[in-house]
Amino acid sequence: MYNKKISHSGSAHAAAALLEEIEGTVSGHRDGHGFVVRDDGEADIYLSSSEMRAVLHKDRVKVRVVRHDRKGRPEGRVVEIIERSNQPIIGRLLQESGVWLVAPEDKRYGQDILIPRGATGQARVGQVVVVELVEPPALYGQPVGRVKEVLGEVDDPGMEIEIAVRKYSVPHDFSEACIAQARALPDKVRPQDWKNRVDLTDVPLVTIDGEDARDFDDAVYCEPVTLGRGKGAKKGWRLLVAIADVSHYVETGAPIDVDAYERATSVYFPRRVIPMLPEKLSNGLCSLNPDVDRLCMVCDMLIQGEGEDKGEIAAYQFYPAVMHSHARFTYTEVAAILANTRGAEAARRKDRVGDLLHLHEVYRTLLTARSRRGAVDFETTETQIVCDESGRIEKIVPRVRNEAHRLIEEAMLAANVCSADFIGQSKHSGLFRVHEGPTPEKNEILRNYLKAMGVGLTIGEDPKPAEFQRIAEAVKDRPDAQQIHTMLLRSMQQAIYTPFNSGHFGLAYEAYTHFTSPIRRYPDLLVHRVIKAILGKSRYHLPDLPTPGEAHAKLARRLEKNEAARKPSSGTVKATGEKAKKASAELLAWQAAGLHCSANERRADEASRDVEAWLKCKYMREHLGEEFYGVVSAATSFGIFVTLDAMYVEGLVHITELGGEYFRFDEARQELRGERTGIRYAIGTRVRVQVSRVDLDGRRIDFRLVKGDEMGVPREPVREAREHRESVSEKADGDVDMGEDRPTRKTARTATGAKKTSSAKSPTRKTSGKRDKLASLSPIQALKASVKSAVKKAAAKTMARKTKR
Repeated sequence: MYNKKISHSGSAHAAAALLEEIEGTVSGHRDGHGFVVRDDGEADIYLSSSEMRAVLHKDRVKVRVVRHDRKGRPEGRVVEIIERSNQPIIGRLLQESGVWLVAPEDKRYGQDILIPRGATGQARVGQVVVVELVEPPALYGQPVGRVKEVLGEVDDPGMEIEIAVRKYSVPHDFSEACIAQARALPDKVRPQDWKNRVDLTDVPLVTIDGEDARDFDDAVYCEPVTLGRGKGAKKGWRLLVAIADVSHYVETGAPIDVDAYERATSVYFPRRVIPMLPEKLSNGLCSLNPDVDRLCMVCDMLIQGEGEDKGEIAAYQFYPAVMHSHARFTYTEVAAILANTRGAEAARRKDRVGDLLHLHEVYRTLLTARSRRGAVDFETTETQIVCDESGRIEKIVPRVRNEAHRLIEEAMLAANVCSADFIGQSKHSGLFRVHEGPTPEKNEILRNYLKAMGVGLTIGEDPKPAEFQRIAEAVKDRPDAQQIHTMLLRSMQQAIYTPFNSGHFGLAYEAYTHFTSPIRRYPDLLVHRVIKAILGKSRYHLPDLPTPGEAHAKLARRLEKNEAARKPSSGTVKATGEKAKKASAELLAWQAAGLHCSANERRADEASRDVEAWLKCKYMREHLGEEFYGVVSAATSFGIFVTLDAMYVEGLVHITELGGEYFRFDEARQELRGERTGIRYAIGTRVRVQVSRVDLDGRRIDFRLVKGDEMGVPREPVREAREHRESVSEKADGDVDMGEDRPTRKTARTATGAKKTSSAKSPTRKTSGKRDKLASLSPIQALKASVKSAVKKAAAKTMARKTKR
């Protein structure tokens, strides 16, 4: 039914018939047009709004390229629909002129869904419903569907989560087989479970988590030790990281395992968690709750406490154990104790203060090694939405990271790096957490940006994590530090799970994996199974797991490209015959598992961000017309994004709201500059704004500048600027002026050679359709678009240089 050819007429079609048919997945755009994301990983193909009439977002199609625009970007025509997306569509039920229809909540679908009489079920006008398509769209006909599920009113508490889990296809109901298996599990550790385990019940392991945590993955303990003997003896630490032994209860291929693999991760929303495991496991039998026996896997480490190798892991071992958590601490409690060992909190927990001080000491020791490695450390602000019992938002507050957060993080990093080393040394297949540095194109963009911003340090052609960290440290006190940190971060690639280890760039580890959270991450569960197999002198055979859904397509192409570029090491022994076939099949299974877990991690992040954006929009509807102070968090060619001081909410001030003059966007410096007044808007600029519009469906908040309160950075006087440029040109290369109101030497020198900038005018001039489309982007999306554009330009320059040669 769906393998349908689409007929076109005209000479353009006749010419296009000679071209190759290209397969891919449709990605719709809220403005009506779309793109085909090609299976082969080449450039996306643009589809006009007329071409999008017969297809929907996420359909699989064949297209032919019919023309290229002046920038060489391909435009296509759909010639065949290979497969229709069977994903349900969520939207609001409307009635217009007696016709029932559903307006999709996800604007990428681009078309309303017609609902015949009698197919609305029990739904009422205005309610949020789930629609199942019964007739796909055609060139001259809208899609037709029926109401499959009624979610409720748009303002019902928790509606944003109900929409997100369906919009992003997040599994949220456990199978009956999974529930039955969980119900049959014991409520506590049984005598037979102790077999072949180390008894750690007398070791005062403790958990340290957030106030609202319910699943406790990890417990820690530390004590001072002496490493070595005689004159060579040195001070050291023994650090125990005990992790819930989920693999003891969740066997490969069992119903609980099948559901856990499908989810791949727990998804965290405000006021609700969709767990990877049934609650009996996640909050009960596997959770390291205080004062009960629990099964665990232990990473037992010896850490150098002094000398040149201070902070390095001298030795480690893994073993299964039984533990008994001696206390449940919160981050706030531990931070208070560490800050004042004679305070009220320390007095209340006086029997554990010594152990906490030992943990703090080993944390400081591990930091020494982290600094020596050159690991990148960016401080970012995350927010927490606080709701009342009815689900109404009370306030939005920043999540504060204290010493206790960092202490636990460093202990978990140590256990994770030991896990990766253990798997690598054993030559066993497994999943690594790989984070790659900048591509050559992005690295060139970053180097040009740092030069334009007057940063005295730069990144080499072969980037090193230590270079990033030195720059982050050097600029941390600058007013534009956040902007520079953001550009450093965006130049890197996303971390993924893969059986091919190529290190972790950000953490500066040669090998890294995830071991410490098997309750909420499936890769950690797989790592536990591999470690157990190695300890038992056997191999863990991963079944041939599926990777369903188009969400995996981009990651699959990325892995294929990495594989094509990968060269085998000189020490690799080539397998032959049946052995080679088995190795290949095993590697493919691990590759599929890594692909699946990486894609579902992205899915969980997108769903969480969508819910947070909805809640912030809903909250700001109550503040329409009110004025707030804020800070520019991003500058683009179509305006500035501002984060409010008191609210931690971000919105857009469109360029038409900036004042009565032309504004020019400087791509290199990432700022808007007024041509007449020279006023500049860059990250860190303080402004006062009024909340002018909130679009709940589009997850967008608009601000306008308050008249008379524009606080952009003023332009330096022309005479002073000229004198300044003449003076700094005589300075030595390392002498850089970091003054806020004056450009640095490098900025002045590169001003005349900067890239051609785009200009726009405020209210007296209409903005282009392209700028309006850009205005619908979030600041991160806008930054991505800017970087993507710059990468293309850099790639073109590189190709031009090669051609000349």
